[in-house]
Amino acid sequence: MTPLVVQTELLDDDCRAWLADRCRVESCPPENAERFNELLHDAAGLVIRTYTRVDADLLVRAPRLRVVGRAGVGLDNVDLHACRERDVTVVHTPAANTVAVVEYVWGLILDELRPRPDLVDPVAISAWKALRTASMAVSQASDLTLGLLGFGRVGQRMARIAQAFDMRVVYSDLLDIDPARRHGAEPVDIAALFSQSDIVSLHIDGRPSNRNFVDATLLSRCRDGVLLVNASRGFVLDAAALASMLRRHPRSRAVIDVHEPEPFDEDYPLLGLANVRLLPHLGAATHTAHRNMSWVVRDIWRVLNDEPPEYPAAIID
Repeated sequence: MTPLVVQTELLDDDCRAWLADRCRVESCPPENAERFNELLHDAAGLVIRTYTRVDADLLVRAPRLRVVGRAGVGLDNVDLHACRERDVTVVHTPAANTVAVVEYVWGLILDELRPRPDLVDPVAISAWKALRTASMAVSQASDLTLGLLGFGRVGQRMARIAQAFDMRVVYSDLLDIDPARRHGAEPVDIAALFSQSDIVSLHIDGRPSNRNFVDATLLSRCRDGVLLVNASRGFVLDAAALASMLRRHPRSRAVIDVHEPEPFDEDYPLLGLANVRLLPHLGAATHTAHRNMSWVVRDIWRVLNDEPPEYPAAIID
């Protein structure tokens, strides 16, 4: 019989069509509970993105499930242990959005370093001069130290670009990184990274032990005037601790693209702070990255066709 794959979130049209040529593909969000459960009962495959939670409860309702494909990098919303216990293969796209995230994070950093007004009307010479004076940057990238917490694909590409800006770059990672892949970045311990960096950019993974990894203790080590950027995962940062630090240090700033939860509500600790910029999880929001991530369908088909997948998920505790 033709296997059924349930698609819960948006995929690139061409990638969906490629899979639909080989399988029966039905689109249904989990919020449509009655139809979703009906489809799930017969599904051999499930293709998800960010907001579908695959846990033990879902797996019980999917007795024929063989493969879960996450169109993206992080697997925070997939219980890998539960999947392994039920012999369900999990695949993802680990390199699909690296370039998109890196260019986005650098855009955020440069926006903060070089604020600039838009001109929509002619202005008098006095206003022109005042705008130029008010827009004078405090420092430029080459004056600063960039700290990268996590030095995987994204962190290493961040360092490559920082090298072109003549920045000092320090990083901290669980792994011993080959010097050829460091791009001039210096390994330091975590305490030193937070105390030495003018800009701290978070790029750590979604393992459970990283929840609230960046806490009040680490934030207390930050320089006054630090810029902190998080486009990795919302839960790696203690938002309440960050809010407290930013109130104590109004010269410091944060740009936060990922949140816990998403979307956040009126109780979110970072709301209303003048030195925080909050964004709606846009790091991978390019058509190219979306298409790259959507090609997870190839590995879904490999598993359903009894072939080894190219990008199986690894369990990281």
